[in-house]
Amino acid sequence: MAGPDGTRRAASRTRLDLLPRLGIRPSASEVVSLLLDTALTEASVRAAAEGRTTTVLDAGCGRVSALRPFRPRIGEIVGLDIHGQPPGSVGHLDRFVVADLCTDADAFAPATFDVVLLSFTVEHLADPGGAFAHLAAWTRPGGTLVASTVNRRHPFVAAYMDLPADLRARLQSVVKERPEDAHPLVGVCNTRPALAAALRGVGWSDVRVASVGHLARAWSRTWPTFALGLAGDALTRGMPDRRSTLIASARRPSDTAR
Repeated sequence: MAGPDGTRRAASRTRLDLLPRLGIRPSASEVVSLLLDTALTEASVRAAAEGRTTTVLDAGCGRVSALRPFRPRIGEIVGLDIHGQPPGSVGHLDRFVVADLCTDADAFAPATFDVVLLSFTVEHLADPGGAFAHLAAWTRPGGTLVASTVNRRHPFVAAYMDLPADLRARLQSVVKERPEDAHPLVGVCNTRPALAAALRGVGWSDVRVASVGHLARAWSRTWPTFALGLAGDALTRGMPDRRSTLIASARRPSDTAR
């Protein structure tokens, strides 16, 4: 017999199954997975030519990662977060480093990683430009960055992020599955133009920023929050600049391209 957690997860899956039928697609995870698949395929070719395996950074990593399905294709996955993680809580990682992405420029040696993933991390960064510069330095020439984050131009997201910190923290406890998943929000470069400019400004090339509706999926914990998220996704379905979630990809220029 399923316990309370299992019952909640089953109910959440039931709600999520409704979204494709309602035209709320593709999901953020589907877009991120396609980008990672392409990035890892390219990285594997470069690594094989150089006689090594691929190394990937999961920056701001959590218990759930889009990298998990790709684990067999990756030589090493390194996690980085400003917060420590309980042992065994991030089982897809080979190594975990506690560091501040915005300030710890020496956390890794230059040109360490083939692919960098940031999953809903950018909105928490006090200095995203500094973080993107550090990531560029740590990424091998030709390597790829993939990032998902929230979009301030969505009216619900804007209202949520502009709330007083104490009220926003109380709301996070409603929409987040666990208290440890709730972190302070900053949102310095959380629009399509600002995110693209921040990446290009520190040397990333081939920068592309797409958008998807993600509120119903992110808020699927209960029927009321799911319904609110669904309304938000439907409201902006035809407005790419205002959909709730941004997904960026960028490339570290190769040595020959500089």
